Amino acid sequence: MTQLQRPKDALNDESRQLALLVNSVTDYAIYMLDKDGVIRTWNPGGQRIKGYSAAEVIGTNFSRFYLPEDAAAGVPQRNLRTAALEGRCIGEGWRVRQDGTRFLASVVIDPIWVDGELIGYAKVTRDITERQEAQERLQKVQHSLLQAQKMEAIGKLTLGLAHDFNNLLTIIVNCLDLISLRVKDSAASKLIETALRAAERGAFLSRQLLTFGRGQKLSPEPLDLSRTLRDSQELLQRSAGDQISVVFDLHDDLPLVLVDKAQLEAAVLNLVCNSRDAMPNGGTITVKTNVQVTQDPVSEAHQPLPHVCLTVEDDGEGIPAAHQARVFEPFFTTKPVGRGSGLGLSQVFGFTTQSGGFPMLSSISGEGTRIVLCFPAYEP
Repeated sequence: MTQLQRPKDALNDESRQLALLVNSVTDYAIYMLDKDGVIRTWNPGGQRIKGYSAAEVIGTNFSRFYLPEDAAAGVPQRNLRTAALEGRCIGEGWRVRQDGTRFLASVVIDPIWVDGELIGYAKVTRDITERQEAQERLQKVQHSLLQAQKMEAIGKLTLGLAHDFNNLLTIIVNCLDLISLRVKDSAASKLIETALRAAERGAFLSRQLLTFGRGQKLSPEPLDLSRTLRDSQELLQRSAGDQISVVFDLHDDLPLVLVDKAQLEAAVLNLVCNSRDAMPNGGTITVKTNVQVTQDPVSEAHQPLPHVCLTVEDDGEGIPAAHQARVFEPFFTTKPVGRGSGLGLSQVFGFTTQSGGFPMLSSISGEGTRIVLCFPAYEP
């Protein structure tokens, strides 16, 4: 009977109640410090979060959990002073586990007073790394969704303008052709020829706009990316110029992709020419193909999927971070006036997305740019 009553007796003893409560909590590190920050108690939550057993930490200073640079700057002692002066110290910061890994901690420090004398502190720490990572993932997805919606809106506007512009150009070209048949004067013929070339240039720009707006009619066919790029090696090297080396890292036995070959070749040529322009003093462009397990930034799929990827990477000037969100917009360019229409990357974007894929860009100013075009594998 005495043994059966012992658990009930523990609940009737206030000190035992507190000990049971603290030692039953594993999601929070709850421990006491003396007024100098030396650890006096330790609960299982502290061991689970930080990796130390009670024997390893009791009697040592709690500053051991802080990042070395924070400890050297006196952050632990400053937090204790804040708690003593303001009645509580609440904050978040990076801490270090026993194995050296870092975690984001939510910390509360309360002073303990007895008869008006400060005798120590009660400290509660919670690991909020997963929550922080979830928030960052959510913000990234929201940003990607907003960017996709913006590009879709621009695409619809561009599509309408491109169609109207194309219709006007068709009339202009037809009229010039008819005039050229009737006019025999050599000077007038040259003017007509110049106007026709300008109209053809306008028609080309219109096709690029239609590609960005997903209004360009594609002729997709199953293609081996590596084989297609091998056939274009000479053209790409010639387009890059003598000062630039184009390195090909093309993997064999890749799954086929269903894309328009002419649009694919135009997209790669655009990327290589952009890289060339970013390296006026020469450099290296790497063109490679492989399979990557990745996820469309705006996809609703929860798991990344394998994609057949084409990468064009350079070691040039890079793109400023402030401009990276706009590089695929039509007519946006970081090049000097007269050195680009701003439609090259928009063609790449439109072709890739219309083919069921998505582009990824990463760039660091002064170090280079990498653009990856990801396509779903073709399944007959």
